[in-house]
Amino acid sequence: MGSGQVTTSVPSGQSEFQGRRVTVAGLGVSGVPAAKALVERGAIVTVVNDGDDERARAQAAELEALGVTVRLGDGATLPEGTELIVTAPGWQPGKPLFQAAEQAGVPIWGDVELAWRLRGPDAAPWLAVTGTNGKTTTVRMLASILKAAGLRTAAVGNIGVSLLDAVLGEEEYDVLAVELSSYQLHWAPSLRAYSGAVLNLAPDHLDWHGSMDAYAADKGRVYEGNQVACVYNVADPRTEDLVREADVEEGCRAVGFTLGTPAVSQLGVVDGILIDRAFVENRYKNAQELAEVADVDPPAPHNIANALAAAALARSFGVPAQAVRDGLRAFRPDAHRIQHVADLDGVAYVDDSKATNTHAAEASLAAYEPIVWIAGGLAKGAEFDELVAASAKRLRGVVLIGADRALIREALERHAPEVPVVDLDRTDTGAMLQAVTEAKRLARPGDTVLLAPACASMDMFTNYNQRGDAFAAAVRELGA
Repeated sequence: MGSGQVTTSVPSGQSEFQGRRVTVAGLGVSGVPAAKALVERGAIVTVVNDGDDERARAQAAELEALGVTVRLGDGATLPEGTELIVTAPGWQPGKPLFQAAEQAGVPIWGDVELAWRLRGPDAAPWLAVTGTNGKTTTVRMLASILKAAGLRTAAVGNIGVSLLDAVLGEEEYDVLAVELSSYQLHWAPSLRAYSGAVLNLAPDHLDWHGSMDAYAADKGRVYEGNQVACVYNVADPRTEDLVREADVEEGCRAVGFTLGTPAVSQLGVVDGILIDRAFVENRYKNAQELAEVADVDPPAPHNIANALAAAALARSFGVPAQAVRDGLRAFRPDAHRIQHVADLDGVAYVDDSKATNTHAAEASLAAYEPIVWIAGGLAKGAEFDELVAASAKRLRGVVLIGADRALIREALERHAPEVPVVDLDRTDTGAMLQAVTEAKRLARPGDTVLLAPACASMDMFTNYNQRGDAFAAAVRELGA
């Protein structure tokens, strides 16, 4: 882990943006507040947007009333005189707009970078979380722990609350729990968190980043300039490698989390107790009990890992052990994240529709045994051999739905040929009731019927929330 002084002060908003020609790439949740913030600071703002639908036109009218120029249906051309681009996080680096900007020497920021630069001199520090899976849960756990310690905080960033709103709003915070995607980190070159965590790394969004190495490098940006702790996953050595490559403030430490017994400078689990051997006096000899595994809801292995990461970040900010316990006890997971729906005839029905990739599905499958697994959807280029091989012994049966279900079926034929498979050749939303009915037929008392699709939902549903709702509705209909 490198060390070096990192400057965290930035120019004040007014002096930096007054009269500056700024192009905002993309409307939506990040583009509209970014355009408004820039106009308020005297910038001459043009918004470019690929789409030209009814929602975009309504947003354009709102911004044009403030003096913003909006170009709908033209996100490729660099407006003349542009001195800075502020982009929505999802816009890919290879877009013609960005290629033109690079040739012209125009810097490109994301909304996170803009929020970072607009913070006041006494702004709340950021505790930042990234990773392929578990970000939202970990950030919400972290916010719950910080609140239990009596701190003014909010869960912000990729979690749905705009960082710009948090930074520029009237509410004052002591510290912010910040979820950051790889997209957001890619476009945030000067971000310097108080402490940061990479929860895990698995292939995801490779079409956007271009390669696994580029994806990992963008995740690793969360460690740049950390002041107190770079929190990594002992079970995923790539996260520790990113810590070693980071340039941090003098005195910042690498802190690991593990589901096993913690070594020095780690948090872990001993006899059902979450233990801290990182933020204690004389950590070579002493340890601090933080909470019980039973305080984590649900106590699935990957969720305990999330709790340990949240605890590590909170402890790096000086939060007492009791607040970790109280915060974890108060935390309730979001819908569609390992959510217990009902018990019918001795069988548990669990909705993990949020498991939209193989890494998340593997973690979900590891939490139960035996399982009737409902899987399938849009594969997004994923392969399923590793997932099926790791989970085969847990499977009572499998029900497949969705456009790319054949990929999972073929992996099951290779690695779990003895497991009964029901392949539903339909992609309409009503398929979920048939899927749950078939799963009920395969299940025995003591089993878990688990919706952990390992795929995106958009072939059949608007999003993973609608897919999870359809599962829960089907379970309720069978139980009526």
